[in-house]
Amino acid sequence: MLSGIRIVDLTTVIFGPYATQMLADLGAEVIKVETPGLGDISRYLGSGIPDPTMGSIHLTVNRGKRSIALDLKNPEDAVVLRDLIATADVFFHNVRRKAIERLGFDYNGCKALKPDIIYVHGTGFGQDGPYADLQAYDDVIQAATGTTSLLPRVDGNPSPRYFPSLIADKIAGQFGAQAILAALVHKLRTGEGQEVEVPMFECFAAFMLTEHLRDAALDPPIGPAGYPRQLDPTRQPFPTSDGYLAIVPYTPESTARLMDLLGSAGLLETPEYEAAKAKGRHMPIIYSEIARKTPAKSNAEWLELFAANDIPAMAARDLQDIKEDPHFVATEFFRHRTHPDVGAFHEMQPPVKYGAMPRRDLGFAPRVDGDGAAIRDELAR
Repeated sequence: MLSGIRIVDLTTVIFGPYATQMLADLGAEVIKVETPGLGDISRYLGSGIPDPTMGSIHLTVNRGKRSIALDLKNPEDAVVLRDLIATADVFFHNVRRKAIERLGFDYNGCKALKPDIIYVHGTGFGQDGPYADLQAYDDVIQAATGTTSLLPRVDGNPSPRYFPSLIADKIAGQFGAQAILAALVHKLRTGEGQEVEVPMFECFAAFMLTEHLRDAALDPPIGPAGYPRQLDPTRQPFPTSDGYLAIVPYTPESTARLMDLLGSAGLLETPEYEAAKAKGRHMPIIYSEIARKTPAKSNAEWLELFAANDIPAMAARDLQDIKEDPHFVATEFFRHRTHPDVGAFHEMQPPVKYGAMPRRDLGFAPRVDGDGAAIRDELAR
């Protein structure tokens, strides 16, 4: 689908590599430019056996790429990167603005090498704001966007806390992939390259505030920020006799069917419920009643009943069990592969399926400079 598109990727950790891996999965040639010796720090995230530079997280964000190690302060290596950019459709980096300018790889410098280059700068913060030169990592962005204030509002523990995922990095990576695809479409239509800025702070704020800006979006605000349904402390997986279930009575019809199954249909006719519903505050009553009744049966018993009555529900599983999920097994989402340097491992397949693009060999994550000699040889021809 993206065959023939070359992306020179000077990004590190998760944000940029996650974006370019999605494009590599679609057939783009991605050349990963790394620091000689140690390479990208993401190589050391997770266990790497037997090579510590081939950590498990590196395998999940750098598959299908080629690696060349270049010291950009070395004039000879800088020439190699210039030669690469001259052959590329996209140059993507997450080096801070002043540093990339010192190296000579700012937009104007790269445009002189390839007039139609799509030049993508993955930044921490928008470059026209007061935070432009600050460093940004996932924790920093979660804190700056107010995300760390959400869990305390749910459980009453006053300490701000991070969401247990590199969610800001990954969301910014998705915005980055989207931005590159949009710029490629523009280039195909007009022949023009362009400079593209993908700021983590703004990307993640746009993602999180979709629902959580809520009534504070109005001028003047008619209520506080925060989506009450997501912040309701009673909104938790419900206990059963042998586990927990996620149960979502999202519509009035499914709520009525659920209450009937629980033997609690009369709850919906009580004055207390009617008064709470009039104020949009009835879900805690529903959730509390579900939690009171679900321990009477097992996960399997409830799931059979819910499936027969079209009530959305799934078992709350442990992360360790996900690979054995019967749906994932049937769809071959986790593919068992053998990496030439790491050995056997499970790899998640791209989740989106395209009718005109059959499943292709995704390649493996490269070793540091694993393709350096070959790339240099190609440039010399």
